[in-house]
Amino acid sequence: MRLTKKSHSCVRLEKDGRTLVVDPGGFSEEDAALGADAVLVTHEHPDHFDEGRVRAALEADPAAGVWTLKSVADQLSAAFPGRVHTVGHGDTFTAAGFEVQVHGELHAVIHPDIPRVTNVGYLVDGGALFHPGDALTVPDHPVRTLMLPVMAPWNKISEVIDYVREVRPERAYDIHDALLTDLARPIYDRQIGALGGAPHLRLAPGATAEL
Repeated sequence: MRLTKKSHSCVRLEKDGRTLVVDPGGFSEEDAALGADAVLVTHEHPDHFDEGRVRAALEADPAAGVWTLKSVADQLSAAFPGRVHTVGHGDTFTAAGFEVQVHGELHAVIHPDIPRVTNVGYLVDGGALFHPGDALTVPDHPVRTLMLPVMAPWNKISEVIDYVREVRPERAYDIHDALLTDLARPIYDRQIGALGGAPHLRLAPGATAEL
C-alpha cells in the first residue's frame, strides 16, 4: 500500500491500481480527490470535507463512490444516487478493494459551548492504517500506521502524546498540520518523538511512503 500525504488531513492510499482518498477538505489541494475510486469523509467540517472537491471526483469517474456519515451524505446523495453510502461506528465495508472498519462517534470537544458534531475514524485493511478524523479515538484493533492529528483547536500536545501511547502504533504520521508553522514543527517533532513511544514521522504534501 502506498500512502501519499496531501495538505492538512487528506491522504491518498493506493493498492493494486486503485485509489482511496480520505478527507479532501478545503485546506487540501484542489485536485486532492480527483482520480479516487473511493472517498471517505470523517465529518462535515470544511477542512475535512469540501463538497466541490468530492463532487469533482464523482463527476470525473461514474464508478467512484463515497462512504461517510449522514451529515455529509445528505449533501451528496441526491446528485449521486446509489453512490453515497452512510456509515457509522461498528460498520465494515469494502471500498476500492480496501477493507474498512468504522470507529468512533463524536468530534473532539472544541469548547463546551460548541455543539459536537458526528465524527468517524477509518481503520483500513485490518489495521494497516487508521485515520481518526477530528477525535482521539482508540480502535479496538492493533494499528500499524496511525495518522496523527498533531495540532488542532481541540487538542494540546500532551493529549497527542498520550494518544500515541494508548494506540501504540508501529509508526505515526502527522496529519491536521496546516495550522502548524514551520517554526513550531521541531518542537512537536522532538516532544512527540521522545515521549510518544512510537516512531513519529512527517511527510510533506505530495510525498509518499510504502506501508
